[in-house]
Amino acid sequence: MEINIHSYQEISYEDKTVLIRLDINSPLDPETKKITSTTRLQRSVPTLKYILEQGAKVAIIAHQGDTLDYHNLYPLAEHAEILSDLLKTKVDYIDDVCGPAAIKAVKNLKAGEAIILGNVRYLTEEVSVFETVVSLTPQQMTDTWLVRQLSPLFDVYINEAFSAAHRYCPSMVAFQEVLPSAAGELFFQEYSVLSNVLHNAKKPSVFVLGGAKISDAFGMMEQVLANGTADKILTTGVVGMVMLMAKGVEPGKQYSAFLKDKDFLQFVEPAKKYLSEYPGQIEVPLDVAYEKDGARVEIAIDDLPIDDVSFLDIGEKTIEHYGSIIETAGTLFCNGPAGVYEDKLFELGTRSIMEKVASAPGFSVIGGGDSVQAAGKYIDLNDISYVCTAGGAMVRFMTGEPLALVKAMEANSDKLAAIL
Repeated sequence: MEINIHSYQEISYEDKTVLIRLDINSPLDPETKKITSTTRLQRSVPTLKYILEQGAKVAIIAHQGDTLDYHNLYPLAEHAEILSDLLKTKVDYIDDVCGPAAIKAVKNLKAGEAIILGNVRYLTEEVSVFETVVSLTPQQMTDTWLVRQLSPLFDVYINEAFSAAHRYCPSMVAFQEVLPSAAGELFFQEYSVLSNVLHNAKKPSVFVLGGAKISDAFGMMEQVLANGTADKILTTGVVGMVMLMAKGVEPGKQYSAFLKDKDFLQFVEPAKKYLSEYPGQIEVPLDVAYEKDGARVEIAIDDLPIDDVSFLDIGEKTIEHYGSIIETAGTLFCNGPAGVYEDKLFELGTRSIMEKVASAPGFSVIGGGDSVQAAGKYIDLNDISYVCTAGGAMVRFMTGEPLALVKAMEANSDKLAAIL
C-alpha cells in the first residue's frame, strides 16, 4: 500500500527547530512507577539521532498513560534519562507541556540539543475522553492550547508515533495543518510490515489472539477471516474462553460471573457467528488451568463446568496442539498473552507459545504492549521477525479502518513539498 507521506530524511535540518511527536508510552511497575520495558524508547532512537546529528533543535512531545488508567499518567523525566543513555547525548526534561517555562526552554535550545516537554495528557484536549465527547476537525484543533502555544516556535513537525496513529487528538493530527510535516523511520517500518501481513502474507497465515483486551481480538477477527488474511486463528486467554462459551461450553459460576462483570458476554454471539461462517479456521483451547491449594491444576474442556475457580491459562494439550500449527505457518501474527503470565503458576502458556513462535521458520510479528512485554520476558526479541510497537493502532489497521494520523499526514503532504 502506497501512502503519500514524506520521509523525515527529505528535510535539511540545519538551523531548524523541530517538533517531534513520539509514542514512548511505556509499561510502569505499579509500585515503583519505574519503566519496565524500553522497547518504544529504543525504537525512537534512529529518527531522533539522525535529526540531532543534522544540527536541529529538537523538542519532543509524548504521553504516558491516560485518564482511563490514571495510575500510569506520569511525568516523562525517566523517559528523558533513558533516551539520553540510548542516544549518548543529553536529553533534557521540563515538567511543562506548553506553558511559559516550556516555551522558554524551546527558545533556548541550541543546535543538536533536545528536550522532552511535559506529558501531553496533562491537557484535557489530549485525553481519550476529549476525543469521544468533543468532535473537532483537525483544522478546528489548531485552536487548542497545545497547538496555539507550540506551533509558532517550530519550522517542521515530525511524527514518529505510529503506535498512537488511531488517536484523534491535537498532538497527532493538528500540527500538520500549520507546519510542514513528515514521518519518521519507525512510522514507515510499522506501516510497511502491517501492510504486508494484511495484504501479502505468506501462507498459511496464523493469528494467535489472546489477552484480556478482548475487544482488540474481536475487532480484527472477522476482518482477517473475511478477507483471507488469516487462514487459522488460535484463541487463548479470555478470547479462548468466550469462544468456548460460543461452542456451548459452560465454564462454571465464578468464571461466568467474571465475564458478566467485565461485560465480555456481549462477544459470545459474534463468536457464534464467526465459528459458523468460518468452520475449521478458529481453534479453541483443549484444556485450561486454574489454582487449587496453591498449585496449578489443568482440566480438559470436556470436564467443565467447574465452579469457584478462575481459568488463568491454557493447558499443555492446547500448547502442544497450537505448537504443531505454529511450526507449519508461513506467517505468524501474535497479539495478547495466553494467560496471566505475571503469576508463575500461569506463565506456562504464554512462555511456551512465545518460544514456539520464536523458533518457528515462518515470518513472525508480535504486536501490542502486553504482548511485547510478555515476549521480552521469555525470549530474545531478535528471534521475532518484527516486533510492532503498536497496539490499538495495529488492531485498527488490521481491521482495514483508516488511521487518523495517516489521513492527517496525507492531507497535508503538500505543505512540506512546498519547502523541499
